[in-house]
Amino acid sequence: MTALAGFALFALLITIAPGPDTLLVLRNCMRGGRASGAATALGSAAGSLVWAMFAALGLAAVLQRWDTAFTVVRLAGAAYLVFLGAQALWRYRPGKSTDGTPADAAPTSAPTPAPTAARAFRQGLLSCLLNPKVGVFFVAVVPQFLSDGNAGFATTMLFGVVDAVIAGAWLLTVAVVTTRALTWLRRPRVHRALERTTGGVLLALGIGTAVESA
Repeated sequence: MTALAGFALFALLITIAPGPDTLLVLRNCMRGGRASGAATALGSAAGSLVWAMFAALGLAAVLQRWDTAFTVVRLAGAAYLVFLGAQALWRYRPGKSTDGTPADAAPTSAPTPAPTAARAFRQGLLSCLLNPKVGVFFVAVVPQFLSDGNAGFATTMLFGVVDAVIAGAWLLTVAVVTTRALTWLRRPRVHRALERTTGGVLLALGIGTAVESA
């Protein structure tokens, strides 16, 4: 229990650090409200659990040792982030409204098409699954909290469930807090500025990941 509590605290500190998953939750909250944000959060938590299963089966360790496979997954994740960021920047480019029409011709409350819960869940899931560092996290960190340093299948999955619950709870909290501020966030100028900012950050994260993989 002491090891589990220590791991939970460490996982929480890692989780609350801003990253692609948090940005996706924020963006989807602005687009589709609490339901879209919550679906994104649950998708990310599910991705973390899948990585825990990969680690328990030994696949994440293989990925860690096989540089080529690790790089391929990482580049795929980078490409996905670049795609999401570029998509947002293109949609909200200067002179265009949220639906791509000229800004001066757009109604003041032109809404952005809200992602369905399934699409939001898929985005959160892919964002996590295409980040091989999550798998390496389980391989490298979990044994550090065990006295014998040996993490079996059941132990790794238990720690994985704890990590997924923590990630899901934190991202759901982000979704709830963001939803409460939606009235202000959905003002046309604020909304465009935030979309461009999150799009730019996602693009930068993707490029940074690709360069790091080179």
